[in-house]
Amino acid sequence: MGRLTGKIAIVTGAGQGIGRASAIAFAREGAQVVVANRTRETGEETAQLARSAGGEAFFVPTDVSQSDQVRRLVGAAVSHFGGLDILFNNAGIGCDKPLADLTESDWERVVAVNLTGHYLCCKYAIPHLRARGGGVIINMSSVLGFTALPGASVYCATKSAILGLTRALALELAADGIRVHVLAPGSVDTPMLWEGVSPDELPAARRDVTAAQPVGYIGTPEQIAEAAVWLAANPVDFMTGSAVMVDGGILARFPAPR
Repeated sequence: MGRLTGKIAIVTGAGQGIGRASAIAFAREGAQVVVANRTRETGEETAQLARSAGGEAFFVPTDVSQSDQVRRLVGAAVSHFGGLDILFNNAGIGCDKPLADLTESDWERVVAVNLTGHYLCCKYAIPHLRARGGGVIINMSSVLGFTALPGASVYCATKSAILGLTRALALELAADGIRVHVLAPGSVDTPMLWEGVSPDELPAARRDVTAAQPVGYIGTPEQIAEAAVWLAANPVDFMTGSAVMVDGGILARFPAPR
């Protein structure tokens, strides 16, 4: 038996990167997985990969910033599998612009996906987690929820806000047996990490990012997925409201000149 046998999970933003790796890892551990993604082709591919890993999975096209689509997603999970035990709020987008250059639509788009999407998924999932007598919510933040980079103001703002949302939810839901956690990755080799980097610039960018890692290499989606499985399966009920950083030591490094 896998660590998640008998559990029903929703993974948002599961068309690529960490979301895809997590859907596959959840399925491999015995979970019944609902794959949520905006793009049908990549979402269907993930669902097939999850089934190939030994689990049950199906795809629901979902824009997490849209209330009606999130309601449909959660309803489909409950109707198809009979309930909900795990919500992994992984969907997110970036925006690499200084704040002074951000348009209002840039700001609203990132907030809608990265923050409002978490709110909507939690809102519609909570009644079903309560109905199961408890469960787990994993909210995706980032090391940039704890520190910052120039040109990432709206991304940092949303990832910081997820920390506050998670802590408040952990208190609201503790008596219901619902554990709520933050997962905060560092540099992970996903398409989002290299957004805006041209093919010619990519080798140098990889060298620079690798050199900045205390562990000496860039993280993989599969490593973050293993952390998500651990949080979902963790039997320590006393653990909630926690922020789990999987960052290769980035936040432990003091930026001294020597």
